[in-house]
Amino acid sequence: MESEHQPKLSPVRAFQVLHGCNPDTDEYTSLSEYHDYEPSLEFDDSELIQTSGLAPLPPELLDVPDDLLERSASDGTIEENFEEELARAPEVYAEISSSLDESFAELNGTGLVEVVGDDEVGRRIIVVSACRLPPSKDLHPDKLLRYLMFTLDKYVEQDYSVVYFHCGLTSKNKPPLSWLWRAYKAFDRKYKKNLKALYLVHPTNFIRIVWQMLKPAISVKFGRKMMYVNYLHELQQYLNLDKLCIPDAVLEYDKLLLSKNPRAAESARQNSAPTETSPIAKYKKKPKGSLSPPPTQQFGVSLAFIKENNANMVGAIPPVVRQCVEFLSQPDALETEGIFRRSANMSVIKELQRACNRGEPLRFRNDPHNAAVLLKTFFRDLEEPLLTFDLYDEIMDFQNWSARDKPRKVKILILERLPLDNYKLLKYVFQFLWKVQDRSCLNKMTTSNLAVVFGPNLAWPPNGQMSLLSIAPINNFTDFLLAHQESIFII
Repeated sequence: MESEHQPKLSPVRAFQVLHGCNPDTDEYTSLSEYHDYEPSLEFDDSELIQTSGLAPLPPELLDVPDDLLERSASDGTIEENFEEELARAPEVYAEISSSLDESFAELNGTGLVEVVGDDEVGRRIIVVSACRLPPSKDLHPDKLLRYLMFTLDKYVEQDYSVVYFHCGLTSKNKPPLSWLWRAYKAFDRKYKKNLKALYLVHPTNFIRIVWQMLKPAISVKFGRKMMYVNYLHELQQYLNLDKLCIPDAVLEYDKLLLSKNPRAAESARQNSAPTETSPIAKYKKKPKGSLSPPPTQQFGVSLAFIKENNANMVGAIPPVVRQCVEFLSQPDALETEGIFRRSANMSVIKELQRACNRGEPLRFRNDPHNAAVLLKTFFRDLEEPLLTFDLYDEIMDFQNWSARDKPRKVKILILERLPLDNYKLLKYVFQFLWKVQDRSCLNKMTTSNLAVVFGPNLAWPPNGQMSLLSIAPINNFTDFLLAHQESIFII
C-alpha cells in the first residue's frame, strides 16, 4: 500500500514517467514538443492594430426617442460588472447535445430563429429576430444558448450566413451582457469557420459599445465577417429580402428611421428599382402584355419555357442542368470533399448565369463548386419549385406518415401527381446525386447531407418564405427519395 505521505507527482512529471522518460537525463522544454502539428489558431493579436471597416451609424440611429428604444432597441445600459466578467476566465460550457429528446417547442414556435434557404451563391441563410425573443424572466439564458447551438448544429458543416435584426431588444428580453461573452466562447471554431457573413441590421449605440468592449478579445477574422446594415434597402445588395422572414416590427422600425432621414429614404427608392427589373425577377409573374424573356433564358423561367425554346433538349433536361451534371460526374469532381456544401465566388456564378442565359457554353474554371452552386441556383430560381406548389402540403405532412405508408404515398406523389417533365428532371438529378453519395467516403456527402443542401431548392411554399419548422420535413422527404430512388423512379 502506498504511503499516505508519498509525494504526489506533478502533471508534467506524471507524463514523463508514463512515457518511460527520466527527467534527470532527458531534456524537455515543454509538453508542446509532443504535438505533431502546429494548431491553426483563428486569433492573431498582431492584427488588432488594424482599424475596423465598419461604417458609422447614421444620426437617426444615434438619436432615437426613449419610448422607441424601449419598444424596438436595446436600452443601452451596461452591467457594472462587465469588465470583471472579461477579466475572469470564461465559463466552460458542457458539450451541447443536439438530441431530439430535448424539447425547444416554446422557442420553435416564436420564430426567433428562421432558416430561409440559400443566398445567390448557395449559402444557407439563418435569420435571428430580437423582437421575437421571449422575456428574460420566462427564458433562462443557458437554454437560449442551447437552442441556438442546437439549431446551428444542423447547418455549420456548410457555408452559411446569419442575419440579426436588432430591433426589439429591450431591457425586458435582453440576456445579461456577460452572456454574450460566454456565448462567443461557446460558439467555437466549428461554428465560426463556415460562417461567411454576419449582418447586424439596425444597429444602435448599444451594439457599438458592446463591440468596442469585446473587440480586444474577438478574433480579427470573425470581426471581418460582421457588417452593420443601417437600413433594409442596404441589405438588399447582399440578400433577396423577399426570401427573408422579416417581422412586421422590423419593417415598421425601418420605415420610421427612413422618415427621419429623407436622403436615406430617397436612396431606398432608387435601390429598390433595380430589384424590380432584375434579369430574373422581371420574368417572374410578369403581367399580361409584358416583354418575354429571350429564348435562351434558363434562369428564372419555367421548365415549360425552357422546353419550348430548346427543341433539341434531350429527355426534358435543361441544357444548364445537363452541363453541370456532366461536369460534376467526372471522378475528380465527384470525390471533391464538401461538394454542394461549399459556396462559390459570387461574381463567377453571376457570369455563369449570364453566359447560360445568352446560350453560351459554360466554363466552370475546373472548379466543381462553381458547377454545384450553379446547379442549386437553377432549381432555386425556377418560377415554380421542381416538386411543385401542389405537393407542398403533403411534403409538410411527410413526417406524420407511418413507416409502412411512406413508400406507397411517396410513389403516388412522384409517379402520379408530379408533371411528367418534372418527374424526368427529378429522376435525372437524383440518379446523379446517388453517384455523389456513393463516393461519400471521399466527399463526405451522405444522403442526409445531400438532403440538407438540396431539399430547400426543390420545394418551398407559394409565398416563397420557408420557416425553420418546414425545413425538417423537406429535408426528410428529400432524404427518403435519395435513399429509395431505385424503387421510386421506375420509368
